[in-house]
Amino acid sequence: MVSVLLATFNGEKYISAQIESLLSQSFQGFKLYICDDRSTDGTFSVISDFAVKYPEKIFVSQNEENAGGAKYNFLKMMIDFKDDYVMLCDQDDVWLSDKIEKSLNKIKEMEEEFGSSIPILVHTDLTVVNDELNVISSSYEKMSNKDFDITSLNFAVTMNNVAGCTAIYNRALADLIRGVPDFIVMHDWWLSLTAAALGKIGAVHEPTVLYRQHKDNDSGAKRVLSIKYIYYVLTHLNRMAAMIDDSYKQAGVFFESFKDRLSEDSSELLCAYASIPGLSRWKRLRVVRKYRTFMFGFARKAAQVLILLVHKGQGIAEQVRNDG
Repeated sequence: MVSVLLATFNGEKYISAQIESLLSQSFQGFKLYICDDRSTDGTFSVISDFAVKYPEKIFVSQNEENAGGAKYNFLKMMIDFKDDYVMLCDQDDVWLSDKIEKSLNKIKEMEEEFGSSIPILVHTDLTVVNDELNVISSSYEKMSNKDFDITSLNFAVTMNNVAGCTAIYNRALADLIRGVPDFIVMHDWWLSLTAAALGKIGAVHEPTVLYRQHKDNDSGAKRVLSIKYIYYVLTHLNRMAAMIDDSYKQAGVFFESFKDRLSEDSSELLCAYASIPGLSRWKRLRVVRKYRTFMFGFARKAAQVLILLVHKGQGIAEQVRNDG
C-alpha cells in the first residue's frame, strides 16, 4: 500500500486542485493523510469536506499548535505514518496523472535489484509553473543545473538534490525516520541524506509534478546558469554562507543520529565536513578537496570556495555578514 503525506498551512487557494489531481491518478491504491498546521484561512474546512466525501481514501488531522514550519509538520507525519511506500505532497502543486504509477514502478525496480530491506528513495523531475500553471521551465533538473544521478554522500551532504514533493520511499527508509533531530535544514534533505548514507537513491528523469513557483518564493527554482543568478550569488555571499553553515550543523547532527549504523568512510566524511567551521581557511579547503564535498555547478562552487577562504574565528556565515 502507498501512503501520501500532505502537510497543509494556509493553502486554501490551491489545495482543492492538488487533492483533485491525486484523486485522478492512474494508480488508486493509496491513502491520503493530511495534517493541517493550524491554518488561519479556510484550508482545514476544505480538506475536511474532502475527507467527508472520501472517507476511505482521505484522512484529516490538525496539530494542536503550529509545528513551527512545513519541515516539522512533514517530519511529524513521516514519523507517525509508515507504509510499504510513502510519498510526500505539497499543498500548492498539481500531480500529473501518472506520478504515483511511474514513481512506484521505479522504486519496485530498484527493490528488485537491491532488495526491499535496503532503504530506497526515488524522486522525479518537475515542470516549473507560475501561479496560473503556465510553464516556466519544462525541467527543474535542467533549470536548476542539477544532476539527479549524483547520489553519493559527499554530494548529498553539501546540498539537497531531492525535491520532497516528488519523493517516494520504501518501508526500510521510513523505519529510519524515528524522531525529530536536534537540527535539520529541511525534511527532504534529511531524507535524502539518510538514503545516501544508508541506502540508495534513484531518479525518474521525467516531470511528474507541476511545481508552482510563486512570485514571493525565495527558495524555489532558479535559472542557475543565467548571468543574473551567478551575479546574484556572488554578490550575496551571506545567503550562501548561511546555507553552508546549516549544512555543517546538519551533518554533525546526522552523524550523531546514525553513528551506530554508518560505515567507517561515511562517519569520517561526516565528521570532517561538520568540523570545517572550526578550521583555518586553508584547512577548510583541504577538507573539502579531500572528501570531494564541493557543491555542484559553477556559481555554487565559486561561492563556496570564496566562503571557505574568509578569515577564521567565527561561524562562516557570521564572518561573511561582518565582512560584507
